[in-house]
Amino acid sequence: MSELAEQIDRGIRTRGLFRRGQKILIAVSGGVDSMVLLHVLHKLASKNKWRVTIAHLNHQLRGRGSDADERLVTRAARKLDVPIVSARADVKGIARTGKLSLEMAARKARHEFLAQTARRLKISHIALAHHADDQVELFFLRLLRGSGSEGLAGMKWRSPSPANRDIQLVRPLLGESKESLRDFAAAEKIPFREDASNEWLDIQRNRIRRELLPLLRRKYQPALERTVLRVMEILRAESEFTNEAAAAWVGGGSKDSEGGFAKLPIAVQRRCVQAQLLGHGVPADFALVERLRTSPGKPFMIVPQVAVVCDPNGQLHFQNYAVVASKPGRFEIELAGGAGEAVFDGRRIGWAVRGRKSVGRPGREPGKEWFDADKVGPRIVLRHWQPGDRFQPIGMSQPVKLQDLFVNQKIPRERRHDLIVAVTGGNEVFWVENLRISERFKLTPRTTRQLIWQWK
Repeated sequence: MSELAEQIDRGIRTRGLFRRGQKILIAVSGGVDSMVLLHVLHKLASKNKWRVTIAHLNHQLRGRGSDADERLVTRAARKLDVPIVSARADVKGIARTGKLSLEMAARKARHEFLAQTARRLKISHIALAHHADDQVELFFLRLLRGSGSEGLAGMKWRSPSPANRDIQLVRPLLGESKESLRDFAAAEKIPFREDASNEWLDIQRNRIRRELLPLLRRKYQPALERTVLRVMEILRAESEFTNEAAAAWVGGGSKDSEGGFAKLPIAVQRRCVQAQLLGHGVPADFALVERLRTSPGKPFMIVPQVAVVCDPNGQLHFQNYAVVASKPGRFEIELAGGAGEAVFDGRRIGWAVRGRKSVGRPGREPGKEWFDADKVGPRIVLRHWQPGDRFQPIGMSQPVKLQDLFVNQKIPRERRHDLIVAVTGGNEVFWVENLRISERFKLTPRTTRQLIWQWK
């Protein structure tokens, strides 16, 4: 047995990735990493009494190239006498229907196919060919997206499938570099195909691989992979500790003395809030986590259409979004999810954030306005007029006092305090019920995202 195969075998046994006599589904794309994974696990199968099956999904993104990948994997299955399950997916159609990038649509289709195949064949573990280079690329992808320690820790050797949490995804090659896999393929004369989409620089992962990482190795850190993998290992251990501390608090620690949550380390507070949001299927972006953590008792509108409040003990409480707030109350809306609806002081207010081109040119409709979403920002507060509020109606060069506008519009004094205003997170008024929209927040040729605002 080769040195690489022995190394992978030791890793599998040390980490307990597979049991003796287990059925394993191997995801094989036709690339060098998956072809090496197939041949190594096939070599180890008789020794460990594994029963392996190949799964191949043709994404139909590269025409003849995708078909050639499928033929290569089918020939390998025949040569090794391993059963194979193959299928095709309309990834472009999935991307179009779900408004996803091609990369995300392909990932969704692949995981669903693998999970469905594993379940049908009564297989609980799927072997994936992710390797050490993938980990380094993922680190920078997530770093540029602003991920926390859990995201920066990268992929685990074993984790639940996103399509079916009863099925485990196992990554036996995580400790191996792509170079070592290529050397093994050359020595063992294992055929493979290069994926032409790896050259597409409109995909950020490819730009990181082909532009950023070579620059960092050449100019800053020749041992980049070793350094980054060490950082990821440190982050993984610290993240696991934080997760355990947060789970202990949410599961029982919140019954302690009042205000104890505020004394927890900030990292544990954040993880408590994040875990509860994710447990309810709510995207746990940093801004929402911070607002909940630092504003106990204050409700926030989130998607999917619920209001959430964090109590002083760090427990989140979810309510139906159609919550009525009485005067002189205020209601806070988070736009992160893109759309929602609320009832405030008898008015039903709905909103949606859309790309400028996706909804065309706005027309004149009663009870509906359009604003530049990026100028409005991620948070809106609904409230009533307050003395000192200033507003710049469209067409005016300077903001004026709302009180003066009410006088000019002949709005009765008793009606003024009943009108609803919407302000940004910076307390700038951008909408007043039944008045013209704000000059500062109108759509311009530079607008990229629209806030569609409706009320009745």
